[in-house]
Amino acid sequence: MKKILLGAAALVALPMAAANAQMFTPGQSYPGIYIGAEGGLNWLLNNGGNTYNTGYAVGGKIGYDFVGPRIEVEGLYRNNQGSGVVPFGPGSAFTNGQINQVSVMANLLYDFAPGAVITPYVGAGAGIAFIDPSLAGGCTMCSTQFAYQGILGVAWNIDQSFRLSLDGRYYGTTNPGTYQNNNIGVMLGLTYKFGAPEVAPPPPPAPMPSAPSYMVFFDWDRSDLSQQALQTISQVAQAYKTKGSARITATGHTDTSGPADYNMALSLRRANAVKDALVRNGVPATAIAVIGRGESQPLVQTGDGVREPQNRRVEIVMQ
Repeated sequence: MKKILLGAAALVALPMAAANAQMFTPGQSYPGIYIGAEGGLNWLLNNGGNTYNTGYAVGGKIGYDFVGPRIEVEGLYRNNQGSGVVPFGPGSAFTNGQINQVSVMANLLYDFAPGAVITPYVGAGAGIAFIDPSLAGGCTMCSTQFAYQGILGVAWNIDQSFRLSLDGRYYGTTNPGTYQNNNIGVMLGLTYKFGAPEVAPPPPPAPMPSAPSYMVFFDWDRSDLSQQALQTISQVAQAYKTKGSARITATGHTDTSGPADYNMALSLRRANAVKDALVRNGVPATAIAVIGRGESQPLVQTGDGVREPQNRRVEIVMQ
């Protein structure tokens, strides 16, 4: 059953990933802490040979997204109603009851296209579970067991911060001397990621030709500033102070080497490095807008995967 469900989910996720491979949005390509809530259906497959109805699971999580890999801590409560034969005195008896489970899991997940609108992902987790020992009751969630799970899902990146996800998972627990229980779940989740980059206002349709502009360049796959770049930024800061009041836009770019979503995040890091240097030179942070263009607007047209130094730049425009 587990292999069939995981295989079916993979067949659904892979075409969606291919169809959206080029649908990138800069709002999903930055690292940050996220929190979320989730809930769904839980099927308890094996617990002492008893029969269980479709149950439910609810919980929450907190994690950190590295743009691709993610780590999180997840807490879930599961409940399944059931019936069956349980030990009673010297013999046994038929009873109706329920199995309650609370699990705390550490999960490691991987997003295959973190910058895409639709993002397939996989994951695995391990932790601890507190479970009712049997349908007969007696004590609530007093059986402590090792818990583990596998996750396969797909997410919709609604905007820069919000993500809606749907996943299927296998979850099991075990402890020597007690029963093993196996669960299949379908979970719907909503997460919010902190630290979204500031969205710069759209550029004017016809920029004034007299608006001064500057350009600084970077080494391959780097966002630190060279001495020459620092000198240019010092000139920009001095021009701002001379003008007295202006709006500065720092637009980051990359060459075409590397994945498009990684390049989007790299262009934002470069633009933010320029902003930080301008602030250190006395320009108010509120006067600076940051934009990331990734590899979409090269200064020199090249094919994919080409390391072109002139495309690794930040353009600074003062208006």
